[in-house]
Amino acid sequence: MTVRAGDREADAPADDDAGRPEGEGEDDGGRSLSREERHRLGLLGLPTLALALAITVVSTYGPTVAHRFTTSNTVIGLLIGAEGLGALLLPLPIGAWSDRLRTRWGGRLPFVAAGTPVAVVGLVGLGFVGSLGALAAAILVFFVGYFIAYEPYRALYPDLVPDEVAGRAQSTQALFRGTGTVLALLGGGLLLSLGRTAPFLVAAVLVAGVVVVFAWTADPGADRERPSREDDGIADSVREVAGALRHDTALRAFFLANALWELALAALKTFVILWLTRGLGVKLSSAALLVGAVAVFILVGALGSGKLADRFGTRATMACGAVIFGLPMFALVFTTSRVVLAVAAVPLAIGGGVLLSLPYALLQPLMPEGRHGLLTGFYSASRGIGVMLGPLIAGLAITAARPVLSSTQGYSATWAVCGVATLASLPLLRRVRDDDRADGATAAIE
Repeated sequence: MTVRAGDREADAPADDDAGRPEGEGEDDGGRSLSREERHRLGLLGLPTLALALAITVVSTYGPTVAHRFTTSNTVIGLLIGAEGLGALLLPLPIGAWSDRLRTRWGGRLPFVAAGTPVAVVGLVGLGFVGSLGALAAAILVFFVGYFIAYEPYRALYPDLVPDEVAGRAQSTQALFRGTGTVLALLGGGLLLSLGRTAPFLVAAVLVAGVVVVFAWTADPGADRERPSREDDGIADSVREVAGALRHDTALRAFFLANALWELALAALKTFVILWLTRGLGVKLSSAALLVGAVAVFILVGALGSGKLADRFGTRATMACGAVIFGLPMFALVFTTSRVVLAVAAVPLAIGGGVLLSLPYALLQPLMPEGRHGLLTGFYSASRGIGVMLGPLIAGLAITAARPVLSSTQGYSATWAVCGVATLASLPLLRRVRDDDRADGATAAIE
């Protein structure tokens, strides 16, 4: 089977359910996915698995490598926060360019093909760096390649997937993302204990292999039938997004709420291993196994969130996820009790799975036709703010809290940063209505 953006209309509910009595072929989350849709979502998820594995290896085990060259948590936070800088600078122009590009390969796949080798070079470099400067350069190269490849690839989802199954589509993608994350957390720590080059080289091989399979299997003209917006330049597209932030309440609220979710997730991802190893005295290999075990519950949250979102609404599901993700964190700030950690870990992980899965599904109904790449860049720009600030703020908080939280060398301050950011998103989330549709967004950006 091939992936074609022009097939999106063919998968509309009227075609899928033609000739069926009302209610037949439906599940609790709405109409059932057709076999072709399931196949398509499976194929679309492959690059997510590989890229999630790679970025998790970089952001989770990059700090461990950086600790060989510096003991400053602020510096480590700045290094990993380079992901956020890349997300601010690259996704908007790359996404807008992919909306306009017309080639034999369509507009999205050329960016995937161009960015993947750059990301692979960065991964290989991370395995052999011998100084802090070389580490920073390798991280920068990786993130440049990652965003060139990932943003146009992600825009294939609204190109291909109907809005009424967007929740389940993003849940499926989150399952692939979670699988890649779990593999990175489990395998990365074990490989790093064998040698510092191993996790980065293995990640490089997997990314290259999976993306080659995806590009080979996908139709070269996958998005050839998308509406064209060749009249606008990149600067015009960026101005449109700025206008949307000024005039569209729902888009502005989403932008800020998503930045807060990503701030919490990025801070946690950056310092959770150091919290376990340096704060609680857990061995690196054991820490990787513990985080990997908790990540299984992240998959549970991700897998269930899509059907819940399609049935009860994306906004309501995300609000519940934010509460059960954010509240348990405050119990972890002042304790090293293994019992408290075990009790808090399960709801925290399930809530994290929801927040990892659904933000893009919340945005997708607001995307006008012909602007999927641009609004994907909008999504990533908001993500970039959080990813850039999360590690930095957490690093500063760890340093400031060290005299007070001496039992964990200050690392448990990470939980306070993450919890405050997550719960602060709830008032913003109320402003993003489930019944907002792309016609409102069109008016805002045109």
